[in-house]
Parts: sequence; structure tokens; C-alpha cells
Amino acid sequence: MRCAALTGARARATAMAMAEFPKLIAGLGEIAQDHDALICDVWGVLHNGADARPPAVDALRKFRQTRGPVVLLSNAPRPVSVLEEQFARFGVPNDCYDAIITSGVAAREGLAARMKEGARLALYHLGPERDRGVFEGLAIDCVEPDQACVVLCTGLFDDETEGPDDYADTLKALHAHGLELLCANPDHVVQRGGKLIYCAGAIADVYEKIGGKVIYYGKPHRPVYDMSLARAAALAGHDIVRPLAIGDGLGTDIRGANRAGLDSLFIADGIHGEDVTEMSVPVLRALFGKAGVTAQAAMRALVW
Repeated sequence: MRCAALTGARARATAMAMAEFPKLIAGLGEIAQDHDALICDVWGVLHNGADARPPAVDALRKFRQTRGPVVLLSNAPRPVSVLEEQFARFGVPNDCYDAIITSGVAAREGLAARMKEGARLALYHLGPERDRGVFEGLAIDCVEPDQACVVLCTGLFDDETEGPDDYADTLKALHAHGLELLCANPDHVVQRGGKLIYCAGAIADVYEKIGGKVIYYGKPHRPVYDMSLARAAALAGHDIVRPLAIGDGLGTDIRGANRAGLDSLFIADGIHGEDVTEMSVPVLRALFGKAGVTAQAAMRALVW
């Protein structure tokens, strides 16, 4: 099954209504009746990288009970099983969602498509050891850059202490070898506890700026939304007519929703929390304008 396409009439109505957006809401329950599925971000919405956000858990649970499926869409460069283990540690219960789609799953599919029958793929993995589950079980040899056919970037080796500037020499060497970089997490930063941590997207951005070729897996790119909507339709047993995308990242969650033609709800208490000096339409419109995105609704934190 697939998500029903936007009709011309609905597209025109949406364009006319945008003059009133974003609508400031106190809870998801105010707009839930207008939607039949959620495509919801994880970090910055459902948890902060250390602890679950109980009101967000409750909001997703109530949407499942009254409206339709909830698909969590994460730019985590890891298998779904790893996120489920994280959820158990953070206190995120499994009854607040129906399925999880990750950029790691999409990157794994991309790696598998590159592998020739009977041959092993020589890969330089730029990222921490914990992310190797992305290609576990595939016929891949982790090698140094001068022996590699491609680079998989899942993050920084030590994201607690390093930033993109620490990788300038490494990226120049990769570019000198003419290597394509596969980015398994397009996020530039993510919230971990009360701290912002650099992600693979920040490394990929630097690589592109020095002339390197990058292929991105995950938000805001369309394929991962098609995967999510297909999963939601399969769970619902019918086409999804009006899904709602929820997220705190303007450049990933909201831009991805815009590109996919989905309504979106911006959560202002994540990576852009310090930029939102007050929850007002003028402040939000100015922030959206800088990012080149729009959202139908906004709230400080996800609650029902």
C-alpha cells in the first residue's frame, strides 16, 4: 500500500492556509483528529538522549489508541534492535509506537546494493565501534582509506570531545583517494542530555565543501519517508491519507516533511530550543524563514 497523493485541491488549500501557520497548540490532541498516522522523530522529542519524556510517550500512546499508527523515524545510524535496547535504558515503553525506521537500516540497504555477487566490499568506517551493527553480517572488510572502495560515516570516533575541525586532514586524505562518502546520519547535531553532540551530517557537510561526493541516508531525503509511509499503511491496512510528521530539527524533520508533502508539527524544545526565545508566531516564522521551511503547527514540547 502507499500513501495517497496530495490532490491539486488540497495542495491549493494548504498553500492558502500557510498564511496562518504555524498554529501554536497546547497539545497534540488539538489536531489529532485531522491525521491518520504519525511519522515521529525520536531524539529531542521522545527522549533527550538520556531519559524518556513521559508526556511525549503519553501523547504517542493516545494517538495510537484513537487515530492510527505511529512510526518512529530516526537518523540513528544503527539497527532497530539497538534503538529498542536504548529505549529500555531510557524508559521509553514499546506501547507508544508501532514501528521504527532508521537511517542505519536505509544505509545498510545501500551497502548491500553495492556488493557484487561473491565479492567482499572494502570499506573505511568513519565512526565509533558501536555503530558497526549497520553492516554486521554483510560481506564487508573494514580497511584503511588507501585500501577502501567507499567510506561509511556513522559519526565521530569520539563525539564527546571531537568536532568536524578535528577531521580536516582525514577528509582531505579521503578526497585525495577519490572515495565516495555514505552518510548514515544526516543530522549535524543531536541533543544528548543537556549537551549538543556532533553527528555524521556535520562531517559529510565538510566533505562536500572540499569537493567530496556524499550520499545521504535518512531525513530530510525522500526515500526514508516513503519507507515510513509504506510501513504505516501496512500497519493500518489502508492508504494513509493525511500523515503528520513531528520533529525538532528544522533542517531534517521539518525540511523532510516539506519535501515529502506532509503536514508537520515543530517541537521547539530540542536542538533549536535556545533559538526559540518565545513561543510566538513572529519568532517561529523568522526561524523557519532562515531555514527555508514551513510547519503547520508548533509547540514547546510534545504533550497530548
